[in-house]
Amino acid sequence: MIKISKIEYYLPELVLTNEDLEKEFPEWSSERIEEKIGITQRHISADNETVLDLAVQSSEKLFENYDRNKIDFILFCTQSPEYFLPTTACILQDKLGLRKNIGAIDFNLGCSGFVYGLAFAKGLIATGIAKSILLVTSETYTKHLNPKDKANRSIFGDASASTIIEKAENAKGYEFCLGTDGSGAENLIVKKGAFKTDFELNPNNEFGAEDLYMNGPEIFNFTIENIPGLIKETLAVNNLTMDDIDHFVFHQANSFMLNYLRKKAKIPAEKFYIDMAKTGNTVSATIPIALKNMMDKGMLKAGDKILMAGFGVGYSWGATILEI
Repeated sequence: MIKISKIEYYLPELVLTNEDLEKEFPEWSSERIEEKIGITQRHISADNETVLDLAVQSSEKLFENYDRNKIDFILFCTQSPEYFLPTTACILQDKLGLRKNIGAIDFNLGCSGFVYGLAFAKGLIATGIAKSILLVTSETYTKHLNPKDKANRSIFGDASASTIIEKAENAKGYEFCLGTDGSGAENLIVKKGAFKTDFELNPNNEFGAEDLYMNGPEIFNFTIENIPGLIKETLAVNNLTMDDIDHFVFHQANSFMLNYLRKKAKIPAEKFYIDMAKTGNTVSATIPIALKNMMDKGMLKAGDKILMAGFGVGYSWGATILEI
């Protein structure tokens, strides 16, 4: 029912390498970082560079070969917005010079954001509300990180991905499987910055309430406990088997987690795509960046079926099938 017509992404100019981290934290080895999480470098937004700046860059790359006047809805996914209000999507409409008779909304999701964005786009297109949707997944998570937080600084990078979603004529519509478990909210959180004031810090949090806190072991356990079942459910509701899928593209959290997850879900290694070495974990942008890189490498052909799965902060998770 829907198709991805184009994807472009933008990475900030500033690069933080494993060697840079090793200089700041001599007790760490750059080789060990790469071995453990599969990342050699990540791009970091400048102090005066925001998700809107990144989104403009990735979207303008799209419009080099796509008529911007066709866009009739903007979906903007971020957890580091320009302002509390107005929505970043509204400002992006003006910055890009898009028509004024279009819809534009922000939604606050992390690593499941791209899959949720596709689900929203499917609904908008199926009901005739929109025909050509600009889905932007733009994140500057590094602004949430304490400078002394070597663990999270080794994982996260900043990026924006812009995707055009349109109706696919005479194509099969694949179902989505979405999930939520708010009981895990405390395990990946920035407590200070909005309007709640009566909060306590997790006793394991060595940094401030305004800094991102991630309970790595709990996030790992959540993923391993829930995502293999998500894959089975997604295949079942679409009447497909593992053999029917040509590629599996998951949220690029870190290579250790992904490889463990692949083995537990019994996914063949040759079908499982990992691509984060030069970008790190860019949150909601990881899946579209991976898809764009696969396209550029000539890895995808007409008719290929891709199972995409996003999972993380919330807890929130989602999966669907995309056919090229």
